[in-house]
Amino acid sequence: MTTTTLSTPRLSEVARHLVIPEGIVTSVYPKIEKRLNEAGVFFDVWQQGWGKVALGCRADGKFAATIGGVVASVPRQVGKTFTIGHLLIGLALEYPGVRAIWTSHHNRTTTNTFRSFQAMVGRKSIAPLLASNGIRTANGEQEIRFANGSIIMFGAREYGFGRGLDRIDMIVLDEAQILSIKALEDMVPAMNQARNPHGGLLVFIGTPPRETDPGEVFSEKRHQALSGKATNQVYIEISADEDADLDDESQYPKMNPSFPARTSLESMLRMRENLPDEDSYRREAMGIWPKVSHHVAVISPAVWRDLKAVGPQADVSPVAFGVDMSHGLQISVVGSWLCGEKIHTEEVWAGDDVAAAVEWIAAGAKRRIPVLIDGYSPAAQMIPELSSRGVKAKRTTAGDMTKGCLIFETRANAGTLSHSGQPQLAAAVAGARKRPIGDAGGWGWDRRDATVTIHPLVAATLALLSASSTRAPTNGQRISTRRGAVLL
Repeated sequence: MTTTTLSTPRLSEVARHLVIPEGIVTSVYPKIEKRLNEAGVFFDVWQQGWGKVALGCRADGKFAATIGGVVASVPRQVGKTFTIGHLLIGLALEYPGVRAIWTSHHNRTTTNTFRSFQAMVGRKSIAPLLASNGIRTANGEQEIRFANGSIIMFGAREYGFGRGLDRIDMIVLDEAQILSIKALEDMVPAMNQARNPHGGLLVFIGTPPRETDPGEVFSEKRHQALSGKATNQVYIEISADEDADLDDESQYPKMNPSFPARTSLESMLRMRENLPDEDSYRREAMGIWPKVSHHVAVISPAVWRDLKAVGPQADVSPVAFGVDMSHGLQISVVGSWLCGEKIHTEEVWAGDDVAAAVEWIAAGAKRRIPVLIDGYSPAAQMIPELSSRGVKAKRTTAGDMTKGCLIFETRANAGTLSHSGQPQLAAAVAGARKRPIGDAGGWGWDRRDATVTIHPLVAATLALLSASSTRAPTNGQRISTRRGAVLL
């Protein structure tokens, strides 16, 4: 058994990732800490750091995170409700008239949190500061009211809580891994008329989402922070090592800085015993994010929009074709052209007739233009017929797909890929996510949900893969690409 000595580490020492907005010159936290200390509430050093950066202000006096919010990926039993809950109570006491919301996805979670708050404000040093009807427990109208006019409201998003509210100064989005874009859109407008002199503040708290969770919002917040694109957001992530053994007790202080001073060994072991599913334990107890996120868009809509270009003339030959077929038997043929440093990609044929697709490809690729088809795709059935017609058809492997996907992502983000703005390809890019391939960190395209079809994107990836290793034609080859179900 590992023996761990008590310590008071700083936030920077316990956080696996810590992103702090630039320009913070002061913090509201010392005022809040004074209030809490007077009430008998004391934070550990790392919690004090959390409060300082969360309530940090720039020179104009506004919260540095008032635009992007405070985002925290924290495992279970770390003390998130204690930390954020008391910060919220401190704000309510310090600033008369504060209006705040604490919302979870599930009603049961919200009710448990409300009970924790009742205990927090039930302290003999805080209770006298509540209004005469300070605690309202009616189902669906759970509230804590303070004598100075501040109020904290509680509700579950699954029941639509938060819509229609206004003049909200702070929203805590608990279970942020189950936060849909629609729910966020419903709640954010409530802060448009925030009265707090430091501005409104959104707080996102959660654990790494499951693939089945609506985790796009939380995952995108993390992605923006770690990629350096979030300039107005605090991001805190606490977790065990990515490759940690699930039963390695030396990981406990890393995944839970409140261990062992506030969280006992028995509590940690109890959680391991009652979360037997290894994936759930890694996410919820250890806080480990998967290497490949299923929820983050690989190419952002803004980046894809900026890649739109006219492309080559319609009768200029592509240097490569990529072909894919959905499991609904829809076929996409995509061509790629070399345009200086850029590679231009367009869908040139689409339909559901295999024979017609073979005829078109055989005619279009008669100049020995390579045609790539994923060996695991239903489109692979066309390879023998295409080969018999002299087409340079190649069956690609999983390794080819991982290489092609990386090239697609790299070129798109570097601006060396272009497209003509075809809606079918744009929809595929918007709805595609990464899925792991192999154990070396490779990935391939996956659908975000059942409503998305990504076969045009797979075809484009294969065409791009081939074009990336092809020299520009020197003999002025031209073919007509305006045949069949052409979409140019």
